[in-house]
Amino acid sequence: MSNLILSRNSESQFTLEGELTRVSVADKTLVQQLLTASADTVQLNLEKVGRVDTAGLAWLLDCLSQLRKQGKQLQLEHIPEQLHKLMQLGQVDNIFE
Repeated sequence: MSNLILSRNSESQFTLEGELTRVSVADKTLVQQLLTASADTVQLNLEKVGRVDTAGLAWLLDCLSQLRKQGKQLQLEHIPEQLHKLMQLGQVDNIFE
């Protein structure tokens, strides 16, 4: 089983570490942690993310959708190449800008 760790660096900054895959994104508490940020823009550092699959991309899109419902934005930082390619294939690479 793959582990995914979400750490809060500040009120609006988080770091994601591990594999962003269908196994790891099943943990619903990760999204809830992002939703607790009180800032208008939530920054998510992906520098420590290893493998990414389409379920990981879908999870990020769901996070973005839920944050937007609260009037917030999601800003991705240090996007791994594998995720960037998936975003391009899915034509969603401009959604997080």
